Amino acid sequence: MINFLRHFFLPKETNNYRSGLLHHKILLILTLFFFSAGLMLSVVRTNFPSVLGTFSDISNQQLLILTNQQRQNNNLPALTDNSELDQAAANKAADMFSKDYWAHNAPDGTTPWVFIKAAGYNYIYAGENLARGFNSVPDVINAWMNSPEHRQNVLSPNYQNVGFAVATGKLSGESTVLVVEMLGSTTLAPAPGTKALGSSAVKTTTVGNSSIPIIKQVANLVPNAQLLGASSLSVIKPLINSQTFSLTLAGIILSIFILVLFLDMMIIERRKIVRFVGHNLDHILFLSVMIIIVIILAKGSII
Repeated sequence: MINFLRHFFLPKETNNYRSGLLHHKILLILTLFFFSAGLMLSVVRTNFPSVLGTFSDISNQQLLILTNQQRQNNNLPALTDNSELDQAAANKAADMFSKDYWAHNAPDGTTPWVFIKAAGYNYIYAGENLARGFNSVPDVINAWMNSPEHRQNVLSPNYQNVGFAVATGKLSGESTVLVVEMLGSTTLAPAPGTKALGSSAVKTTTVGNSSIPIIKQVANLVPNAQLLGASSLSVIKPLINSQTFSLTLAGIILSIFILVLFLDMMIIERRKIVRFVGHNLDHILFLSVMIIIVIILAKGSII
C-alpha cells in the first residue's frame, strides 16, 4: 500500500519520474469519474433531497436580532418585524426563483417597491438588501455590514420596520439559498432632512395602485421554492448540504493536485532530473486561482 501511494503521489523511476496522479491516462480516468459523479450527484439531489439537498441555518428571528444589534451598536432604534414586509420579502424571493434572476429589479421591470405595496405596506421610505449562498446569519449580516451601500440600508434612521424571507430554490440551474430583507417606514423618520440610504432605498409618497399586481400566495409563484426562516422547523434537513459539499469537495481535490505538483517539482529540482513536461509552477498558479474562486463562491454574494 505504501509503495502504491508513493508511486501515485511522488515521482520515481517506476512512474518515469512523474507522479502517477499527473499521468495523462490517470487524469483522463479521473475526469471521466468526476463527470459521472457529478451527474450522479445531480440525480440524487433531484430525486432524494432528504439525502443531498440545499439547507441553511438562517432564520428570520436571528436576522432580526443581529440586524438590531448592529443598529444598537450605532445608537439607532431597533426595527420592528412587520408581517407585510415579511410577505413582500417572501414574494420577492419566490419571484426571483420563478423568473430565474438575481437582481433588485425583475427582467420585466418589476421593482422591489411593487412587492412591498402589493403586500399592503403603504411606505414612505423603503429599501431592500439581498443575499444568496450563505449558510449562517452572522455571515449574511457581516457581508451586508462590510458593503457601504448595504450598511447604509441597515443603519438608515429612516426605517422603522423590517421583514425577512429565507428561501431555497434554483437559480440558473443551481440550488441556492436566498435571503431577502425589506426595510420600510410608513411615517416620516425622526430626521426628515435626511434621505433614505443604500443602493436600493427610496423615498416616495405616491404609487399608482392600478399598476401593482396583488400577490397573495407564494406557492402559486414558484412551487419548487421552500420558505425557511419562521417556518424552518417544518423543513427536513438533508443528510448532506449539497451547496457546501460541492464546494468543499472541489477545494479538497484542487488542494491535493497542488500538493502533488509541488512535491513533484521539489523532488525533480533536488535530484536534477530533466523532463520534457509542462512547468508545474504554472499549473500550481492556475489551480491556486481556482481555489480562490471556490473560496469566493463559498462565501456567498450580496446585491
